[in-house]
Amino acid sequence: MHSVEQALSHLLAQAQPQTETETRSLVAALGCILAETIVSPVNVPPHDNAMMDGYAVYVDEASNSTSDSERDFTQQAWSISQRIPAGTDPQPLAPNTVARIFTGAPIPAGANAVVMQEAAEVIDTEQDDLPQVRFTQAVQPGQFIRQTGEDIAQGDVILTAGTRLTPQALALAASVGRAQVAVYQPLRVATFTTGDELLAPGTPPQPGKIYNANHTTIVSLLTQHGFEVVDLGQVEDSLVATQVALQQAAEQADVIMTTGGVSVGEEDHIKAAVQSLGELDLWRVQMKPGKPLAYGRVGKTPFIGLPGNPVSAFATFCLFARPYLLKMQGQQTAALQKIWVQADFNWLKPDARREYVRVQLHTSGQGSWLKLFPKQGSGVLTSTVWADGLAIIPENQQIHLGDWVEYLPFNQFN
Repeated sequence: MHSVEQALSHLLAQAQPQTETETRSLVAALGCILAETIVSPVNVPPHDNAMMDGYAVYVDEASNSTSDSERDFTQQAWSISQRIPAGTDPQPLAPNTVARIFTGAPIPAGANAVVMQEAAEVIDTEQDDLPQVRFTQAVQPGQFIRQTGEDIAQGDVILTAGTRLTPQALALAASVGRAQVAVYQPLRVATFTTGDELLAPGTPPQPGKIYNANHTTIVSLLTQHGFEVVDLGQVEDSLVATQVALQQAAEQADVIMTTGGVSVGEEDHIKAAVQSLGELDLWRVQMKPGKPLAYGRVGKTPFIGLPGNPVSAFATFCLFARPYLLKMQGQQTAALQKIWVQADFNWLKPDARREYVRVQLHTSGQGSWLKLFPKQGSGVLTSTVWADGLAIIPENQQIHLGDWVEYLPFNQFN
């Protein structure tokens, strides 16, 4: 049996990153892995602009350094010489005037600060005169101005090859004018589930049968991560049917992923079928839930066999299959961030295997604590909905109330 570290290290060592690329529009690239490094051709923002609605003014730093000059600035009535909405090209600021300006609008030449409108009082004037305003607060040079290139300077690297394109990353590319990006072609992952006891959701209940949750789990996880799913459905529990399904999967996909049939029962045919068509070089991991994890090849096509119990399938996908597939997809690999949090539970029956228990993080003024879901069986799928992460119980170790344990938030697996 392999340790968790040995199993993960072996899978990552076998993962061969994708090299084929394609060009996609930004909206079609969500979840893809960037295949190029993007350098900004522009400054963001492209010009000094107002952080809020108010008035663009010129203030001399030296003359504004004393209370007397500040009082003079606030007591003077200023003529409003122009109005500058966002998206316009303003005229230079006329001497001894201010400009009405709105959030995001360019700062006119000759102005060096913005007074927010809440600190201004408009003065009624004669109809033919320029409107005037008086300020109730002193102002400093540079106040409430976003500087040119404050976010991104021309020539900055904003995204590197190997980055997974989240909505935030795509927005960043859009902010420098990119409409398309080069991405690695999505991996094709063929998947099927095994088990004659399984029923498709939507069919009437039958004696001795259970609904197939694993199919939905795996297809959803693969889709969420941007992979192209080759869905081969459910396969009957026989060696021949399993061999046929594996051969079809190998011909149609870059990776094969199954759930169930990798244990040691007489009706578990995945292990024997894979060995008859290729090889299995990893089987069983020293963890709970998820011990019967398998890895090998069908012909030359990589194969990952996830356990049949729903929680085991979910956990092993997150901890092993996900980093393996993302590395194959071309993503820069990053270790999961483990957070040390105190346990609000006792775990008094240690196991020789490392345990990944479903927990929920609670935070108050007194600190953060992990609460344990009361039922930790590998078939208790409700625990994965209630929980927001996994707590790691080391091999052969008890946990007592208040002990510090490692916590893996589920949001890292999105």
